[in-house]
Amino acid sequence: MDAALVRQARAGSQAAFARLVAIHEKPLRGFLRKSGWIDADDIAQEAFVGAWSGLHKLRDDDGFRAWLYGVAWKKALSQKRGAQRAAARDEAWRGEQELEATAEVGAEDRLALEAALATLTEDQRACVTLCLGQAWSHAEAADALGLPLGTVKSHVTRGRERLLSVLGGA
Repeated sequence: MDAALVRQARAGSQAAFARLVAIHEKPLRGFLRKSGWIDADDIAQEAFVGAWSGLHKLRDDDGFRAWLYGVAWKKALSQKRGAQRAAARDEAWRGEQELEATAEVGAEDRLALEAALATLTEDQRACVTLCLGQAWSHAEAADALGLPLGTVKSHVTRGRERLLSVLGGA
């Protein structure tokens, strides 16, 4: 049954590919979940997109299911490697930040600043961190955060005032 649908899909039939998706979607997601992938739904979706665009690479129309599962498995492994690389980069960055913070500010002051920052709204914290903590211009922060320039300026001003009041004006 898959072979006929694969041939139709290769000929450009989106309906035939949609039928293949309907047949294999639930079992593929189940396989990914049972294999330990928390984001099985996302991986399965990426596998179907990859299968649609790479259908010309399938050598045996009868082997669609095995090929599809292989595509999904490779996507899952690739995603895992990407997450591991991102985690390693994040950890390295945190280590660098801690070293810089330790060199500049004592542990007690750093903890007090972190607690004070936590009292700000998410947008204020982002604006204060970029403009005051990393010396970005208000315009750069507005571009990066997708906020109007005036809003960034207000967040920085109010955030600074809030930090000074929480930290005792020091």
